[in-house]
Amino acid sequence: MIRFGHLDIDFDDRVLTPRTWTVRQSEWAAKLAAELPEGPMLELCSGAGQIGLLAAALTGRRLVCVDADPVACAFARANAERAGLAHLVQVREGSMEHALDPDERYWLVIADPPWVPTAQVERYPEDPRTAIDGGADGMLVAEMCLATTARHLSPGGAAVLQLGTTGQADGLLEMVEGSDLTIEEVQDSPGEGVLVHIARAPWPSMSEPAVGYRMA
Repeated sequence: MIRFGHLDIDFDDRVLTPRTWTVRQSEWAAKLAAELPEGPMLELCSGAGQIGLLAAALTGRRLVCVDADPVACAFARANAERAGLAHLVQVREGSMEHALDPDERYWLVIADPPWVPTAQVERYPEDPRTAIDGGADGMLVAEMCLATTARHLSPGGAAVLQLGTTGQADGLLEMVEGSDLTIEEVQDSPGEGVLVHIARAPWPSMSEPAVGYRMA
């Protein structure tokens, strides 16, 4: 178990070891949420759930966690229960493509994809390979998260995506070129990782509701 912000997060060696520096991702998401209409949040690649759960605790917003690993989903559910957040949190096991309905929209998306290049995964022996291997350049799953964000982020909404390097963030900038998604800010924690704020252009009226908490 690890202390993550004010939450106790349980995990074991079958899932990604929570990095305490990523408390900043939860806090940044909460700060952005304060400027957005009421509505649910979405967390992609949620792992044991620590980042999204802390954001939910800080905002009081409902949260949908998505992860393909059944063990990670079990930890996320247990950690939500332990934190007294189970009434706000829904954990969905499955791929991003299949865990979300096409018409679901969220004001805020949080994503922590595997971002370690395949050739460097041996640097993190404490973590299962599937939790950290991001493909040849570390961007394989991040690109999937970006595509999912593009499908499900409400106009005027925001996302906070975690990457490993500023070079990867530069690659993200190329991916959003020509779309209505923009890179608003990049925060670098040298030696740890990078956080990227992505925004979607608003409609003339932001009264359009986010609908994103179907019951399983």
